[in-house]
Amino acid sequence: MTPLAARLVRQIAATGPMTVADYMTACLLHPTLGYYATRDPLGAEGDFITAPEISQMFGELVGLALAQAWIDRGAPAPVALVELGPGRGTLMADALRATRGVPGFHGAVRLHLVEASAPLRAEQARRLGPFAPEWHADIATLPDLPLLLIANEFFDALPVRQFLREGDGWRERMVTVREGALTFALGPAQPMPELAARRQDTRDGDMVETSAPAAALAAMLGAQIARNGGAALIVDYGSEGSRGDTLQAVRAHRKEGPLDTPGGADLTAHVDFAALAAAAPCHTTAAIPQGVWLERLGITRRAQVLARGLTGAALDDHIAAHRRLTHPQEMGNLFLAMALSDDAGPPPGLTAAAAPELAR
Repeated sequence: MTPLAARLVRQIAATGPMTVADYMTACLLHPTLGYYATRDPLGAEGDFITAPEISQMFGELVGLALAQAWIDRGAPAPVALVELGPGRGTLMADALRATRGVPGFHGAVRLHLVEASAPLRAEQARRLGPFAPEWHADIATLPDLPLLLIANEFFDALPVRQFLREGDGWRERMVTVREGALTFALGPAQPMPELAARRQDTRDGDMVETSAPAAALAAMLGAQIARNGGAALIVDYGSEGSRGDTLQAVRAHRKEGPLDTPGGADLTAHVDFAALAAAAPCHTTAAIPQGVWLERLGITRRAQVLARGLTGAALDDHIAAHRRLTHPQEMGNLFLAMALSDDAGPPPGLTAAAAPELAR
């Protein structure tokens, strides 16, 4: 039993079962025992690998897409260039390198990083120090400026609550203790008016997930974009609508039970892109497969350019990276991309959806 598991067992014994959302928050963000407080989780030595760590092409294309969005808005200066959950800073380093030839762009941007992990902040400082980044614990302290933002594999780590449909009611999945160990249990059936619309697309025994933090974050980002202008790119795994139990734990690149090693494994859940779009008081796009989006941005052409001069294992690794990012059987379909934007439209590769009622 991990130290955090022992603490949670004592807490539940004293105060009763906890929601899945509260469990995720404790596992990921406990100040001394939480997952992000204690390690660098990325790469071959960590627990998982993200698109920017697979190939420089991902960050380069993101950077160029955001630079084009800046140009489309008349090159405002200053502008806040923001990444949510920047990991080791790899994506942003690649984005800034790719955009150094865009006239005026680097002079206009003010770099802001939203990061909770002290070990990762240190690595970001090493890679991005020349750009004088400012760090934030959350988006509430971002400057009131036009916004160019990327959130890659950030929303999936925001806590979710899980509800199982039973007749006209819903039973919330909780974390409790049985025989001294953490286990899942269902709370009593309740009407849950906020889930009334889900009765149209669910049956008895179906599970749905909701994320109040994700919706609140989309609302705040959308409000800043509607007020000051700009665009936000969101790339993550998920779907247009939530159904089923998607909570998962990953440790050392292998899946394990979400209750197996609290604080020792990464916990995530699929992102409900439709819920993000509904929450954002600005223009949004449909969520499209990552592979389609990257192809629209020219990843194959970029891959061909980078392949020149490569041979042997280096060429094989490069081809494999391109495939992993774009192929439907790998990350190409599992991951989706969408944008929030002002009236100037989304960054390249994404198509504006019907305009929402911006006054809501």
